[in-house]
Amino acid sequence: MSDPGVESADSSSLSPEQRLEPPNTRLINAGIVTINDMETLRACVAYENANQQRIPILRRLKDRASEIRAQDD
Repeated sequence: MSDPGVESADSSSLSPEQRLEPPNTRLINAGIVTINDMETLRACVAYENANQQRIPILRRLKDRASEIRAQDD
Protein backbone atom coordinates (compact mmCIF):
# COMPACT_ATOMS: atom_id res chain seq x y z
CA MET A 1 0.00 0.00 0.00
CA SER A 2 1.44 3.36 -0.93
CA ASP A 3 1.50 6.36 1.34
CA PRO A 4 -0.55 9.18 -0.23
CA GLY A 5 1.73 11.74 1.40
CA VAL A 6 4.80 10.41 -0.41
CA GLU A 7 5.24 11.25 -4.08
CA SER A 8 7.07 8.81 -6.31
CA ALA A 9 10.18 10.26 -7.91
CA ASP A 10 10.14 10.46 -11.69
CA SER A 11 13.53 9.12 -12.73
CA SER A 12 13.62 11.45 -15.73
CA SER A 13 13.60 14.44 -13.39
CA LEU A 14 16.83 13.45 -11.65
CA SER A 15 19.81 15.68 -12.35
CA PRO A 16 23.16 14.18 -13.37
CA GLU A 17 24.46 15.05 -9.90
CA GLN A 18 21.60 13.15 -8.25
CA ARG A 19 22.25 10.12 -10.47
CA LEU A 20 26.04 10.02 -10.09
CA GLU A 21 26.79 11.31 -6.58
CA PRO A 22 24.87 9.01 -4.19
CA PRO A 23 26.93 7.64 -1.31
CA ASN A 24 26.83 4.06 -2.52
CA THR A 25 27.54 2.39 -5.85
CA ARG A 26 24.27 0.48 -5.93
CA LEU A 27 22.41 3.79 -6.07
CA ILE A 28 24.74 5.06 -8.80
CA ASN A 29 24.04 1.90 -10.81
CA ALA A 30 20.30 2.42 -10.30
CA GLY A 31 20.63 6.00 -11.49
CA ILE A 32 22.38 4.85 -14.67
CA VAL A 33 19.98 1.96 -15.38
CA THR A 34 17.01 4.33 -15.24
CA ILE A 35 18.40 6.59 -17.97
CA ASN A 36 16.05 6.12 -20.91
CA ASP A 37 17.13 8.77 -23.40
CA MET A 38 20.34 9.96 -25.01
CA GLU A 39 19.89 13.56 -23.87
CA THR A 40 19.94 12.55 -20.20
CA LEU A 41 22.82 10.17 -20.83
CA ARG A 42 24.89 12.90 -22.51
CA ALA A 43 24.22 15.23 -19.59
CA CYS A 44 25.45 12.55 -17.18
CA VAL A 45 28.61 11.92 -19.25
CA ALA A 46 29.30 15.67 -19.36
CA TYR A 47 28.77 15.93 -15.60
CA GLU A 48 31.09 13.01 -14.88
CA ASN A 49 33.77 14.35 -17.24
CA ALA A 50 33.59 17.80 -15.63
CA ASN A 51 33.73 16.48 -12.08
CA GLN A 52 35.18 13.14 -11.04
CA GLN A 53 36.09 11.41 -14.32
CA ARG A 54 35.64 7.94 -12.80
CA ILE A 55 36.45 5.36 -15.49
CA PRO A 56 34.06 2.67 -14.12
CA ILE A 57 31.16 5.14 -14.14
CA LEU A 58 31.99 6.33 -17.65
CA ARG A 59 32.12 2.68 -18.76
CA ARG A 60 28.68 2.04 -17.30
CA LEU A 61 27.36 5.12 -19.08
CA LYS A 62 28.88 3.90 -22.35
CA ASP A 63 27.24 0.49 -21.87
CA ARG A 64 23.91 2.17 -21.16
CA ALA A 65 24.26 4.22 -24.36
CA SER A 66 24.71 0.98 -26.30
CA GLU A 67 21.58 -0.45 -24.67
CA ILE A 68 19.54 2.64 -25.53
CA ARG A 69 20.74 2.55 -29.14
CA ALA A 70 19.85 -1.14 -29.39
CA GLN A 71 16.33 -0.41 -28.10
CA ASP A 72 15.89 2.29 -30.75
CA ASP A 73 16.72 -0.13 -33.58
